[in-house]
Amino acid sequence: MANLADNGTTARDFQILAFFSEHGKQPLLFSVFLLIYLTGLLGNLIIITVTCADIHLHTPMYFFLCNLSFVDISYTTVTVPKLMDMLLTGDNSISFIQCFAQMFFFTFVGSIEVLLLSSMAYDRYIAICNPLKYHLIMNRRNCVLLSVAIWIPGCINSALVTLFASTLPLCYSNKIQQFFCNVKALAQISCPDARFDALIYVEVIVLGLCPLLLSMSSYMKIIKVVLRMSASGRRKTFSTCASHLIVLLMFYGTILFMYMKPTSRYSGELDQTFSVMYAAIAPMLNPLIYSLRNKEVKNALIRITRYKNDSV
Repeated sequence: MANLADNGTTARDFQILAFFSEHGKQPLLFSVFLLIYLTGLLGNLIIITVTCADIHLHTPMYFFLCNLSFVDISYTTVTVPKLMDMLLTGDNSISFIQCFAQMFFFTFVGSIEVLLLSSMAYDRYIAICNPLKYHLIMNRRNCVLLSVAIWIPGCINSALVTLFASTLPLCYSNKIQQFFCNVKALAQISCPDARFDALIYVEVIVLGLCPLLLSMSSYMKIIKVVLRMSASGRRKTFSTCASHLIVLLMFYGTILFMYMKPTSRYSGELDQTFSVMYAAIAPMLNPLIYSLRNKEVKNALIRITRYKNDSV
């Protein structure tokens, strides 16, 4: 992917255009993204540490939550540090190798997050709708196998998409209307290719629509069961599901709006806004949502803090 078909020239790198239209705001934007990155990093590291350190959280639900926190750290680390470097230095170029490496890892962790959120919805469905068989179905071995079944397809999908995208010739320019290299941004500046379009449609259906339908189906069945519970049981059950449902709706809401909205002259700005939402802000908010709305996580934090104080 190097030739520009419209003028016969050869590009050596890509130009990232997002946030570079007004040079005076770059120091402020650098500070904002630094704050977002450090907040998300700290919050997700706390979730991982608490989940691993407290034996009360060694359950399937928190096993998947720990995976989700790792994925959220990876999400922001793949995109935000490079953007901050561009904002700090004023150099908005990114080499082809860096661009496709960024695309591979972003698509990789994105695929994992989609499948992971569906697995968490399925876990809640089993726990609430079939509690007597929960520990039999969601035992440690099955959780590990399910985790492997999430990570391996995510890697294969990312490798296929990135490899195919790297073979597409540039037809329009080497300027990417985004703050990182992703499939949609590169497709907009590449020559049309029916095979690549077909691959993306298959990816959207298999790793987008199907997991979403599975998650929604799980929560529809959960709601039916919850409505038949007593008031106290209903509140307790909703409290365990609310955090995950909020994260699920926030993640899918931003992505679906970005990829399914009609094209307009403002679509570039909207794409950038919603990309920041699901690639930077959502991973920052996820640990806050889980820790603020989850009594078990807060109690685990208290226990760990007391233990450290007593040991000192």
